[in-house]
Amino acid sequence: MKRTAISGLFIAAALLASPVFAADDLCTTNLQKIDDNMATAGATSEGLDDSIADHVKDAKAAQAAGNTKDCIAITSKILERQEKTTKGDSGASGS
Repeated sequence: MKRTAISGLFIAAALLASPVFAADDLCTTNLQKIDDNMATAGATSEGLDDSIADHVKDAKAAQAAGNTKDCIAITSKILERQEKTTKGDSGASGS
């Protein structure tokens, strides 16, 4: 009986902790995607690069502080902005 209760506690703890790990993984994954996009983007405006770099610093600071929610919010906005920039570039070259 005790063994079952202890096993149940471990399972419950693992299930409760998994969303935290998933959120941290999403933050890390988004930061990696941003780095990859910056490396393959080619020439972009210097102001855009600086702005993204500032936001990445904010996201990494939030991650270091354990605030994965803010990190995900910041990195998601950066990825959206990069996607819009990439779509705008490919649309202009296709005309």
